Amino acid sequence: RTIGDRIGEAKASGNLGNTLKILGQFDEAVVCCQRHLDISQEQGDKIGEARALYNIGNVYHAKGKHLSWNMAQDPGCLPQEVKETLQKASEYYERNLSLVKELGDRAAQGRAYGNLGNTQYLLGNFSEAIAFHKERLAIAKEFGDKAAERRAYSNLGNAHIFLRRFDISAEYYKKTLQLSRQLKDQAVEAQACYSLGNTYTLLQDYERAIEYHLKHFVIAQELGDR
Repeated sequence: RTIGDRIGEAKASGNLGNTLKILGQFDEAVVCCQRHLDISQEQGDKIGEARALYNIGNVYHAKGKHLSWNMAQDPGCLPQEVKETLQKASEYYERNLSLVKELGDRAAQGRAYGNLGNTQYLLGNFSEAIAFHKERLAIAKEFGDKAAERRAYSNLGNAHIFLRRFDISAEYYKKTLQLSRQLKDQAVEAQACYSLGNTYTLLQDYERAIEYHLKHFVIAQELGDR
């Protein structure tokens, strides 16, 4: 501010916002991220504007998750305050998405699609969540980003469960399992086995359910995860 560096001030405000978000001070975080947005727009800095929109979306997303965890609600069965917060997150992600499309930033589009999928899932809009996660999956494959691909499969599996398409969920969870093994991530592998166990229980294929729950059990023991 002293040297009149507006872009520097905008970036510093954004960093403050992100830090306050991590500290759980969501309302103060929004104020700082909004300042980042305002200055970026005033300076015609499209990249800064896109980043600020994404960051504000993240603050509302984190606030919404924080509120819903405290209430231990199922996706879609949310109190009004939580719904409104997640809808705000979604709106900022949508604005971010249209701007990064304009800028031709595919990696940023991938992040926006993933977060839109997650917010729509929490809001109980499972079909919309699936559409966004499919877009996320396509971009992850484009970049060879195996970790993002794995997350997309997992999210697609979760959303199909709520639409009672258990067989489709099982296929997505199997892909999650395959990738978690490739990535040598045992905790995620255990999680995928657990999801598959539950899905096969819903499909009333109890032999297979037992098989996956045993795999989950073995990994949990190996990891010493009580």
